[in-house]
Amino acid sequence: MEQLNDILNYDFKFGSHVHITVRSILMVILVCIVTAVVLRLIRRVISRKLPEHDKPKFIPVFSFAQFFIYVVVLLITMQNMGIQLTAILTASAALLVGIGLALQTFFQDIISGIFILIDQSVHVGDIIEIDGKVGRIEEIKLRTTRAVTIDNKVLIIPNHKYLTSTLYNWTENGTLTRESISVGVAYGTDVELVKSLLLKVANDHPNVLKNPEPLVLFMNFGDSALEFKLVFTLNDSFKAIMPKSDIRFAINKLFKEHNIQIPFPQRDVHIYKNDI
Repeated sequence: MEQLNDILNYDFKFGSHVHITVRSILMVILVCIVTAVVLRLIRRVISRKLPEHDKPKFIPVFSFAQFFIYVVVLLITMQNMGIQLTAILTASAALLVGIGLALQTFFQDIISGIFILIDQSVHVGDIIEIDGKVGRIEEIKLRTTRAVTIDNKVLIIPNHKYLTSTLYNWTENGTLTRESISVGVAYGTDVELVKSLLLKVANDHPNVLKNPEPLVLFMNFGDSALEFKLVFTLNDSFKAIMPKSDIRFAINKLFKEHNIQIPFPQRDVHIYKNDI
């Protein structure tokens, strides 16, 4: 028994102010185990009472809260056991400042992730555009969001980007999106013919919805062309690049068949020669 007490009371000295015994280490381990069990029970009880659509939001937030709970419990336990935390914190003040600066963006990502999960500004399956990149969200984690681009590349987005950058959610109002293609024709072209050809191209494409109907807008009298915009609706904007490419091919073909010119900017250059 005395040998056991000697082992438990064995003192580890870290400097002149910090002393930690084996008994203290074992007590800290025991407290951490008890805390883990209690937190697991709390998580199960709360998860059972939550609606299914709220569970994905609760689990990451609770996991983040666990971190702080463990830190608080650990500090309280060590303080009650006579460990001089003030001396430890004073000795490691410079290190803690460095760690805090290094983890600044990390915690910013986590806080942003909590906001995203709580207010549900984006959801799994949404198509978003941020910093000029477009992707379909596959997974929302506490620190990062995982999205897949149209060319099947994985896009890892730090969650703080949602707070510091402009976010476009293409599917916030549903999967239907209005797309458009601009085209110019030469002056003197029959504008009614242009309108009918553009509408024909849109209505003939299988991915363009018939309701709402496609429409053609006469946008402007440009410097070199009469400017039109063909507006139509798609059900999957994530793959809009392919239907829009098909429509451009079809427009170019029909315009050639009807001798409609798509002009390009032209400039007259005059060269003056001075005789000396």
